[in-house]
Amino acid sequence: MHPPAPITHLLYLHGFRSSPGSMKAQKVGARVIEQHPDVRWWCPPLPPSPAEAMAQVMQGIGDWPRERMAVVGSSLGGFYARWVALQTDCRAVLLNPAAFPARDLSKHIGEQTSWHDPQERFFFLPGYVDELFTMQADIERLATDRRATPERQMAVLAQGDEVLDWREMQAFCAGGAIRLLPGSDHAISDFDDHIDAVFHFLFSSG
Repeated sequence: MHPPAPITHLLYLHGFRSSPGSMKAQKVGARVIEQHPDVRWWCPPLPPSPAEAMAQVMQGIGDWPRERMAVVGSSLGGFYARWVALQTDCRAVLLNPAAFPARDLSKHIGEQTSWHDPQERFFFLPGYVDELFTMQADIERLATDRRATPERQMAVLAQGDEVLDWREMQAFCAGGAIRLLPGSDHAISDFDDHIDAVFHFLFSSG
């Protein structure tokens, strides 16, 4: 089997109530610009509707070369990243991905505020939960044919995550390479300790 081709396009997907201004998105973007300036980097602000968000993403990466692109996603963005990777057969890095966002976010229907700008408000509608259930079914269906492998998928999972159950995340990421952190937290506040491993996965195999 040939090694994956070098990455030329990198997509980052932020989590629920998050934004391109998140700590991890900023750190990944800065390193891409500094060390891989020829790589096309895109971290779009995602609308609250999962279906609208993924339609926007798929349109944005429509002309990206599938074998030379990768996606990184955190929390809900990690769930999205798994969906995108299965749709495109690209490489993926999942950072504390939400394994069952339809179940979990059904408790958050209503008005929400952005983590990085409390003045920014949006409504999370009941229909968005249905959209997540549809995406979950897509993942389960596609994963039967496109099983994760250590060459195609990496996950960074914190056992100290205060929002998501690391055991559910581990099962969601089964088949890929897993970097299991004995502590840390949902934000992976010690991301500086793990970003080298993420970039090694993305850029060392080509």
